[in-house]
Amino acid sequence: MRIGVLSDTHDRVPVIRAALDRFRQVGIETLIHPGDVVAPFAAKILAGFEGTLHITYGNNDGERAGLKGILPQIVDGPLVLGLAGKRVLVHHSLDLCHDDDLTRADVVISGHTHRVAIKKEGGKLLVNPGECCGWVTGRCTVAMVDLHTNDVELIEIPT
Repeated sequence: MRIGVLSDTHDRVPVIRAALDRFRQVGIETLIHPGDVVAPFAAKILAGFEGTLHITYGNNDGERAGLKGILPQIVDGPLVLGLAGKRVLVHHSLDLCHDDDLTRADVVISGHTHRVAIKKEGGKLLVNPGECCGWVTGRCTVAMVDLHTNDVELIEIPT
């Protein structure tokens, strides 16, 4: 099972659309977004994804009621998912994850830092796809994760 991961979209609608188009082109049916959509108008783009979207709030998601109205599945982290026989932990910030949750997870997906971080350590896969928005680093990045092989493909979205 391959999943798409995008984080820290921060209202940059054209890049969100381009990332979703890329995921559609390669047949991704499940997306994970660990937070910082920011505004409901950007959430509408994510809500249009024709597949399953798992999403948590980030620290910049201040308009929670508006986001929840458009994305009823959005939750505070940590979010624990069972996907392809793996326990997947999703939280906006890795620093806010509890040690017990991290210990039990096979895959940990986070955002917040706006920096790409893909590591395999202690039998776990840790994935931060960087920032989809590109506001901080100048790179708009997302990731595809193969949950069967633990391979990660980082994708740069052109602006």
